[in-house]
Amino acid sequence: MSAPCVIWRVIDGKRGHERQTQGLVQALGRLMPVAVRNIPALSEAQTFRSLVTGRFPAADGPPPAIIVGAGHGTHLTMIAAQRARGGKTVVLMNPGLPRRYFDLCLVPRHDGVAEAPNVLLTVGALNAMELSAELNRKTGLILLGGLSPHYHWRTRVVVAQVRDIVGRCRDVRWSLTTSPRTPGATVDLLREWAAHDLEFVAFDEAPLNWLPSRLRRAGQVWVTPDSVSMLYEALTSGAAVGLLDLDAAGTGRVVRGVEELHRQGTIVRYAEWRAGRPLHRPAAQFNEAARCAGWIRERWFPDL
Repeated sequence: MSAPCVIWRVIDGKRGHERQTQGLVQALGRLMPVAVRNIPALSEAQTFRSLVTGRFPAADGPPPAIIVGAGHGTHLTMIAAQRARGGKTVVLMNPGLPRRYFDLCLVPRHDGVAEAPNVLLTVGALNAMELSAELNRKTGLILLGGLSPHYHWRTRVVVAQVRDIVGRCRDVRWSLTTSPRTPGATVDLLREWAAHDLEFVAFDEAPLNWLPSRLRRAGQVWVTPDSVSMLYEALTSGAAVGLLDLDAAGTGRVVRGVEELHRQGTIVRYAEWRAGRPLHRPAAQFNEAARCAGWIRERWFPDL
C-alpha cells in the first residue's frame, strides 16, 4: 500500500475558510491515501522569524507533500512552511501576494483572473458538501447573511420575503439560520415570528454539524445573495436553490458571480418564483472540490 500523501492544512479559525480547505482535503482523501495535519496560522512575529531562520515551529513529523490554505492570514504561514519543510502550496482564493509565490491558486472565475499554469479557475468557492441522496422536497432551509459591501441589507424586506415563502409552502418543514453578519434587528424580528412557523437557529446557537446536516436533507434552499459560500454549498448538495432579493451595491466580483449563476438558470430569484417560476435542482452535478482534487491528483500524484 502506498504511503499517504501528507497534507498540512493551515487554518485561521474562520469557519468559512476552513470549510473550503476541508472540502478540498476530503476530496483528495477520496482519490488517494492522505494524512492530514492542521497547522494554526502563525502570528506576524512568528512568520517573520520563520522566514528569516528557515525554521518552522511545526517541524516535527513527516514533511508535507501539500500545504493548503484559505484566507489572507494563512498565506505567509504557507510560504514559511514550504521554505522550511518543502511541499507544494495550494491557496484557495486570489491571494494578496503575487500568485507566482504559490504552486497552485484555486481562484473563483468571477474574480476576473486569467487561467495560468498555476491558476485553476473555479465556479465559486470550494466547500465540504457532496451531492446528497437524502434530499426531501418537503424539507426546506433558509440561509441568511447580512451586512456586506456587495448588497444593501433591508431587514423588513428580508423578513417579509421569508414570511411569504414559509406562508406559501405550508407543507414544507422549514429551518432557518443566520450568519455573524446578520443584524440584531433582523434576528429579533425573526425570533419573535418564527416560534410557530419554522425552526430558528441563530449561527452562534447552531452545533458545528447543524448546517451540513440540514443541507443534506433540504430539497429546497433559499439564500441571500451576499452569502456566497452558503449558496455554493446548497448547489453542491444538489438542492433546488432560490435567491432572496436584495439590491446590489455595485458590480463587484461577488455580484458578478451571482448574476452568472442566474443567467445560467442555476438559481431562481424570489420575484420570479413569486410570479410562478418553480425552483429546480441543478441540471448538472456541482462539485468544484472534487474537480480540483482530480486536477491535483492527476498532475502531481499520478502513482498514488
